Amino acid sequence: MEILHFSPSSSISTIIHRPRRKIMALRDSIKTQMNLITTESVSSFRFCPCGRRHFIGAAMTSMPFLPISPSHASTSTEDLKRLRPPKPDWYEEFFAWSMNSEVESYEKEVSDYKMKLFDNLVGKAEKVLEIGIGTGPNFKYYTDIPNVSVIGIDPNAKMESYARKSATEAGLKPEEFTFVHALGESIPLEDASVDAVVGTLVLCSVTDVTQTLKEIKRILRPGGIYIFIEHVAAEDGTFLRLVQTVLDPLQQVVADGCHLTRHTGESILEARFNGGADVKKTSLSRLAYISSHVYGVAYN
Repeated sequence: MEILHFSPSSSISTIIHRPRRKIMALRDSIKTQMNLITTESVSSFRFCPCGRRHFIGAAMTSMPFLPISPSHASTSTEDLKRLRPPKPDWYEEFFAWSMNSEVESYEKEVSDYKMKLFDNLVGKAEKVLEIGIGTGPNFKYYTDIPNVSVIGIDPNAKMESYARKSATEAGLKPEEFTFVHALGESIPLEDASVDAVVGTLVLCSVTDVTQTLKEIKRILRPGGIYIFIEHVAAEDGTFLRLVQTVLDPLQQVVADGCHLTRHTGESILEARFNGGADVKKTSLSRLAYISSHVYGVAYN
């Protein structure tokens, strides 16, 4: 696999929300591009496995074993109102259902990468925060970690029932998993309070990648680790990158804020974790326009 070396991003694309009529016009203009994508790819586009958005916060201060600070919880609640206005219950439920139903093929292809990443937690992490826990596709990788307790945060409260079911099926006890309705840019946990942070297909859809990475660094204890796998922009000048650029505004609408053209690997390196970061590139063959990925470990 290719190692991604640090180089400041030459430019950052600013995506501006388009009114419905512009989205409809865009949809007509990209019809030719859409025909280039297979039926399976179109299905994947409708239910992108990375559709989690910016991670909003509400306190779980009644749970005494959680390192949750009331001050951080208050800030997270304010950020929730500012960064992610409430959505209809039917949308949240539909999106949670689709995430639970449409990611099986992706999880099969990415499983080898995830197993290698989670091996880094064995013997090194007992208290783990997973941002964008979603419906809990990663729970099966926690079972080999002794004495693990998982705090999962997600912007969509409807994910909780699916995540709890996944945790139970993976063999975690109820007290070993806590769901927190929380925001990645304002995580309601105390400084240096967790051993590890897990993020899989998350930074594509947060509002502020830089701030989210600052929060990850803040809550990690010294010597803690951050493991990640994210889809990213394809190489400049490739046909895939052209398709991503064309589809990106529509993707954000139908996949709850997911961006196709972020340089997430560079962002992780630019966050300058105290112990550095090992960021690798790979391509997943079944995923069409989100095939370009980065994965690795950052050390606090």
